[in-house]
Amino acid sequence: MMHGGGYTVDARIRWPEWLPWIAALAGFFLLPEYLSLGARILIYILFALSLDLILGYAGIITLGHSAFFGLGAYVAGIVSAKLGITDAFVQMAAAAAAAGLLGALTGAVILRTRALTLLMLTLAITSIILEIANKATWLTGGADGLSGVVVAPILGAFRFDLFGRTAFLYCLAVLFLGWLLARRLIYSPFGAMLTGIRENTQRMHAIGAPVYWRLVGVYTLSAVMAGVAGALLTQTNQFVGLNVLGFEPSGELLVMLILGGVGRLYGAFIGPVAYLIAQDLLAKQFPEYWYLGIGLLLVAVVLFARGGILGLIDKWMPFSKPAASAKASAR
Repeated sequence: MMHGGGYTVDARIRWPEWLPWIAALAGFFLLPEYLSLGARILIYILFALSLDLILGYAGIITLGHSAFFGLGAYVAGIVSAKLGITDAFVQMAAAAAAAGLLGALTGAVILRTRALTLLMLTLAITSIILEIANKATWLTGGADGLSGVVVAPILGAFRFDLFGRTAFLYCLAVLFLGWLLARRLIYSPFGAMLTGIRENTQRMHAIGAPVYWRLVGVYTLSAVMAGVAGALLTQTNQFVGLNVLGFEPSGELLVMLILGGVGRLYGAFIGPVAYLIAQDLLAKQFPEYWYLGIGLLLVAVVLFARGGILGLIDKWMPFSKPAASAKASAR
């Protein structure tokens, strides 16, 4: 149990919360031919988790989260291809630092605004980063992308292989650490304050809560997590292109969260799995029309499953709503 300022919540990990990790390990052994797809899914789960922190819990609406994802991807690639540093953890640290710095600087500006102005500023920042990456061909490779990325064996022993075994386990380990961090935050008084800010900003101002700095803090942390996800993508692909920036990755990420369930922690797990598996299956069967299938799936979820796919199973497995206690305590 955690106590603090009248805030009380049981932060112990319950048994259903281990199911995603058991399923991932089972997939590693039972579906070896899909490990590359599995690694991509794990990367997007971490990316979705980073967005859910600010959108689902803090109520910060953004369409430019790919700026941090793309910056992390490019920094990891540049550190390897241009600086010759092949250590995976150094690449990831550089990506996290760059994305966090961008998050802190931009968050300090845009979080003073609200609603449509905030939304447009997030888009503008992403557009600027995209244009810089496109024009700085000497550094990023421009439209051709950045190749020549080399990643040394993880811990000096596990080399990235063609079958994706190392990539899958590496991404799974990083995701697990990201999940622990996000879960700890959500179950803390800080997480309760974020929920209070989302539900009633004026009341949080009235009780003297440092609303602005709390939002800047969680925005920066979210940017760091997105940057790490971008670095993972570069390291597993050993290539990075302009497709990691722009509106499309941010739009896809929002769709994933809506499918899974916004502000539900584990919605960030279910959404990317559902989206990327559906994308893979539909693209094989209907290469030209797979977006139609995704659109129909999204419409069905919005109309018949409020709260996303996770909302359908909450009645039987109500372990996915850590914010509930926080919300109750904020009243």
